[in-house]
Amino acid sequence: MTGFSSMATTSTAEGEAYRFILAGIRTARFKAGERLIPEEIATEIGMSRMPVREAFRRLATEGLVLIRPNRGCVVAGLTVEEIFEVFEMRSVLEGLAVRLAVPRLDSDAFAELDRLLDRMERSGDGGQDWVARHREFHEYICSFANRPKLLRQIASLHVTIEPYLRIWFHHAAKPLTAREEHQAIIDSLRAGDPAAAEALMSEHILTTAPTLTGFALETRGGG
Repeated sequence: MTGFSSMATTSTAEGEAYRFILAGIRTARFKAGERLIPEEIATEIGMSRMPVREAFRRLATEGLVLIRPNRGCVVAGLTVEEIFEVFEMRSVLEGLAVRLAVPRLDSDAFAELDRLLDRMERSGDGGQDWVARHREFHEYICSFANRPKLLRQIASLHVTIEPYLRIWFHHAAKPLTAREEHQAIIDSLRAGDPAAAEALMSEHILTTAPTLTGFALETRGGG
């Protein structure tokens, strides 16, 4: 069972460029408002500009970049309100994915979830690695929903919010209740109650939103 961390499946030059830029956005190497220069990216990857421009168009359809006249391709950013909206959308869509996943989880899946939770815990207090391990935990659960379009929507939301999570965790330790909350999700999945698992996942995601949006307001001077 695979997750949704890689939104690109093609092995073409366009796919390579797409994955390269996507990783840059996800890790905040390419920051909100930054102009992406196709010639520079093409040189770094070792290809012509055309596949890079095609990747720009694909990323634009997913809302990750903006293609503007006279400015070229710019990394899209989120307002505080949009950050909260992303969490609201995630809570609904990942809740649905969890509800669909419950009947498909077996002993091997639960063993993997335990392993992923341990990896998350070993990654330390916040930081880049913790955010990546946290994403892996969520995407593994959702992958069992077996709904490709749903997973693509969830993946897009993760990409848009991940740079903000990384900045947040760079300045703050991971939530003290992180281990307990994720263990509770595993326990609810083991209990085999789809509705209860859906509710718990939705609540887990929504409880993060006020803290992150509050941090965003502080770092932007209240606006």
